[in-house]
Formats: sequence, structure tokens, C-alpha cells
Amino acid sequence: MLDPAELYTVDEGVADRVRERVVDGRGPVLVHVLKGFVDAGQAGGTAAAHLTTTLRTQRLVTFDADQLVDYRSRRPTMTFDATTWTAYDTPELAVDVVEDAEGVPFLLLHGVEPDVQWERWVAAVQQVVERFAVPLTVGLHGIPMGIPHTRPLTVTAHATRPDLVTSHTPWFGTVQVPASASALLELRLGQAGHDAVGYAVHVPHYLAQSPFPQASITALECVQRRTGLDLEVGGLSAAAEDTMLEIERQVRGSDEVADVVRALEEQYDAFTRNLGRSNLLGTTTELPTADELGAEFERFLAQQDDGHR
Repeated sequence: MLDPAELYTVDEGVADRVRERVVDGRGPVLVHVLKGFVDAGQAGGTAAAHLTTTLRTQRLVTFDADQLVDYRSRRPTMTFDATTWTAYDTPELAVDVVEDAEGVPFLLLHGVEPDVQWERWVAAVQQVVERFAVPLTVGLHGIPMGIPHTRPLTVTAHATRPDLVTSHTPWFGTVQVPASASALLELRLGQAGHDAVGYAVHVPHYLAQSPFPQASITALECVQRRTGLDLEVGGLSAAAEDTMLEIERQVRGSDEVADVVRALEEQYDAFTRNLGRSNLLGTTTELPTADELGAEFERFLAQQDDGHR
């Protein structure tokens, strides 16, 4: 492996200030949110944007994105104005020092997910974790699920040690899924003896392609409970309320869609009642599959969008 330290640069002045606040060998928590993998409802992306725009931040670590991004598979955006190229949306991957509402610092790793050199990048992040005595890393994103928007959002929590997520009910058994850089980071940190947790917020899959601030609120609340940080989650409340009002408006506009939501509610309620039993969904009612219900709802939303053009 090439030297991981050559993948990034550190602002040494900011680094000194971070090290000054290490107490009893415990530095700041590190939260990571990467663009490029599954993030239903933009749960992680909106959460990261909230943190960087609401709280005080300083750039600590800058990764060399030119070594990590495959530009032909994920082409950045450029702006063309009449006769001239005027702007380029440069891919970024960085670690910021963020201060919560009480002035407590934590680290935020955010930006594009690396396309290449995952092991080298993970080793680089581990160097950052060890250099700044990070006691815990926390990952955030959203995943699409066959659930209704009318029920409390649930979360799949995972960690390098089971006792880090004892307050969460498992939703899955053993499954194989496509890898992500964030998941590999959690795995490798655990193998190296570092504590790491992750929260995947369940987002109604008919809303997976649109911003769903409720999912970001749920994700950040998980971080707050686990770390004690005050992330000013209330700043997302207005956007969440507006989103729910719009969803309810569309549901009220169609008896067919209202029936779909009711069926999802029945499926959700049956599932939660039977958590921990061998027959999780029960056998009392025949319901359409989550995919069938979601596809029906998505068709309706697409028709609504067409009607507003």
C-alpha cells in the first residue's frame, strides 16, 4: 500500500487547538457522512449541511480528491455562461472541526465517497483518529424501507461492539449488501480496536429520492443521544413540517394513494407487533408487497409532478 499520509494535508494551527482540548486521552468524536452511496431522503447529506451551516467550523484535514475520485464515472458539474466556462464544482473530501451549541468540539468527515484506494483512504482516516485521540466515530445515512411516513422513523444501528447499540432493536439478520467506504471504515476501525457506530435511518421508499428532513433529524438525534453533543436539531424542524404538509396534501388528493398509505401502516404495525417472533409479518392479512405499494405511490407522485409543469 502507498503511504496513506500522502493522501491528505493537515492545518497544523487548527490541529494544535484540537490537541489542546484532549482530556485524559480522549479527544473529539468523529462523525462521518459521505456522498455517493445510498442516502435515502438525503438523510446524511442534509444532516451534514445542517452541521456545517449552523455551527462554527474550521477545516482540519483536506484529502487529495484528485487521487480518490473517478471523474468519468461521477463527473463534476461545470457552469457554462454564453461563451465561457465560469465555474467548476470541485469534489471535496475533508474533516472539519465543528463546535456544538455548547462549544464542545467534534470532527466532521464529509464530502464525496472515494471511488478508488479504499483501503489506503481508510488507513488515512485511522491515522487521523489516532492522532487526535478520537474515542468514537459515528456514521450516518438513510436507507429506503417499505414503511409509511405516518409512523415514527426507525433506525438500523450497527457498531464494532454490540454493547454500543444495545438500545436499538435489530431489523435484519445476516445479509450481504454492496460495500461502501463508510462501512469499510467502521469494519477496519473495529479490527484495529477503535469504537465505531453507524445509524441507517429507515426512509419510506416512495420518498427516497427527495429530501426528507425528518430522516436527518432522526439521524442527528441518534448522534446526540450517543455522544451528548447539542447539534441544534431544532433548526431542521421548519423544513420537516413543510415537507410533511406537502406529503399530506398529495395523499389527501387521491383516495388510491390514501389506500396505499393505510396498507403500509397495516404492514408496519404488524411488523412492529411481531418483532422478535419467528413470523415477523404475521399471517392475519394479505397485503401487497412493499415494492408494489411503493411503485404505486411513486407513479402517483410522478403524475402530480407532471400536472404542475
